Amino acid sequence: QVQLVESGGGLVQAGGSLRLSCAASGIIFSINSMGWHRQAPGKQRELVASITRSGRTSYSDSVKGRFTISRDNAKNTVVLQMNSLEPEDTAVYYCAASKYALDSDVDYWGKGTLVTVSS
Repeated sequence: QVQLVESGGGLVQAGGSLRLSCAASGIIFSINSMGWHRQAPGKQRELVASITRSGRTSYSDSVKGRFTISRDNAKNTVVLQMNSLEPEDTAVYYCAASKYALDSDVDYWGKGTLVTVSS
């Protein structure tokens, strides 16, 4: 099994920044892609950022230019740097991992960490 543990969520003022981390442990050799989904109350869960083992990144239009995802393959850790946060970014952020690509399949989920952006 693969376990994903998120950290770094919290409360921040609009325009501020947060840094989310996701550490993967267990049988991680088959993981090719890791990233972050988010889900706000009343909204569908959406993929906001992903990164492959080779370093290829992808972002949703809503966060492009504000969020940056990075991956430390040796540590099996993914970091999401969130800048210029907006109230619309308020959501539970879930780390996810895939043997292929996150936009097509999610094999493992973290428990989520809450990000709240105040106006």
